[in-house]
Amino acid sequence: MISRRLLQAIIIFLSLLNITSCTDKQVKLTPLSSDAVILSFGDSLTFGTGVNSKTQSYPAILSELTGLKVINKGIPGEVSQLGVERLADVLQETSPDLVILCHGGNDLIRKLGEEQLRHNLDKMITMIQNTGAEVVLIAVPNFSIMLNIPKLYPELATSYNIPIELNILPKVERNPKLKSDQIHPNIQGYKLMAESIQTLLQESGAI
Repeated sequence: MISRRLLQAIIIFLSLLNITSCTDKQVKLTPLSSDAVILSFGDSLTFGTGVNSKTQSYPAILSELTGLKVINKGIPGEVSQLGVERLADVLQETSPDLVILCHGGNDLIRKLGEEQLRHNLDKMITMIQNTGAEVVLIAVPNFSIMLNIPKLYPELATSYNIPIELNILPKVERNPKLKSDQIHPNIQGYKLMAESIQTLLQESGAI
């Protein structure tokens, strides 16, 4: 007989294995030219709350790492519905070739409902792709003890066949040495975010 505790451990392991497998077969993106524009769209995690947002946010560091123009359009405190309302104007203003979408933290913290978040992220991905730009999705964990990634993120990535980064934010959130407060990264945390996104772009063939 398998003990209940062992059975639970097996279920958790298989769940993690299933999520990890989403990144094994990396979706391929169109290679970016040297004058390509990357748009980072999201909330405070994109803006760079906790550090100098102009030089130490993940978009600023990613620009240094890649040598590409990375535009930071993060708004602290923004929920996904407001992101949907803002996105069209931002896309028209910036004309990006690639959008890094990192949104949903405030929905999860305020418990606004995962279905609403899924619906709004779905809208944002569609809006971006309709402009001809490609999308990379950054999964945001539930801010709880487990810091688990809601299933909606890998499901959306699979549905739209887009690359997704599943591990970096849980990794940062678990380590107090990588955070400036209970939620936001410090310079080391944002640097790890930028490096992880750079790796994802390399593996997908974008850079």
